[in-house]
Amino acid sequence: MRTSTTLIAYTGGLAVVFAAALGVGAVTGSPIDMTSTHTDSHATADPSAGSSAQPGAGSVAGSVPAGLQVAQDGYTLGEISAPARAGESGRLSFSIRDASGDPVRAYDELHEKQLHLIVVRSDTSEFRHVHPTLGSDGRWSIDWIWPTGGTYRVFADFQASGAPGQLTLGRNVDVAGDLQPAPLPPPSRTTTVDGYTVTLTGDLTTTGGPLTLRVSRDGVPVTDLDPYLGAYGHLVALRTGDLAYLHVHPEGAPGDGVTTPGPDISFHAQAPSGGTYRLFLDFRHEGTVRTAEFTVPVGPEDAPAPGSAPAHDGHEGGH
Repeated sequence: MRTSTTLIAYTGGLAVVFAAALGVGAVTGSPIDMTSTHTDSHATADPSAGSSAQPGAGSVAGSVPAGLQVAQDGYTLGEISAPARAGESGRLSFSIRDASGDPVRAYDELHEKQLHLIVVRSDTSEFRHVHPTLGSDGRWSIDWIWPTGGTYRVFADFQASGAPGQLTLGRNVDVAGDLQPAPLPPPSRTTTVDGYTVTLTGDLTTTGGPLTLRVSRDGVPVTDLDPYLGAYGHLVALRTGDLAYLHVHPEGAPGDGVTTPGPDISFHAQAPSGGTYRLFLDFRHEGTVRTAEFTVPVGPEDAPAPGSAPAHDGHEGGH
């Protein structure tokens, strides 16, 4: 499937949020085959809760990256219902519960949606960014088909109305079926998807810095990207191994009189630690959303000194 995605961050055009994930599938308003281009019963979830981090916290010393917890700040990602086996059609559904155990029914809109769902397989070979529908009972749901067996991480990125900030909560789902382990693609600064070439400049580091992705087709720079969820591109980074998660939105916004619709999409991103990361860039052109994927190393020498705070640790807005 590999055609959707998401790092969370943006404040006035830019902010970075971190989360963790282990693998997950696809979600949209119609049955989804995760092997297809990005479009827009039951597996057991792993309630792996951890210590609580501040709302919107990044990789500050002692904090937990977003998405690594099933519960935080009084909110819990409930058990996930989904097809039990790969290839079976059904519904993926869940609720977000408040401190009283009641389903949350009111959400603030973040980048044109009330909740963003990221689903990733543990080896990062399957990646989806989709948007389920909220029912009157407070349950989110979407038609769903798992492409393969394996362990998936499901991330819910949202801000409950009245809450102090945005949260990313995650759960694991084990899916029965054939599993062909996928080797990690080697590091590269250029990738292709559906005839488009995307080139990465800049380095992902633990101290933060600019990343620019340039989109071209048949050797010609693409200068008429379509707005997608309030931006010209959305970038997600996942740390391999535990799937610590970053979702970054680009600098600027469509219609601001400054930001051009390509070929360059610029971001500011900061990794929570050294390691190997997978980057997923979602961009839309001529009405179709595509996802460009990269493997990027982050050196331990980039780690901030003990007790120092990261340059960008805000988590505002949604993706």
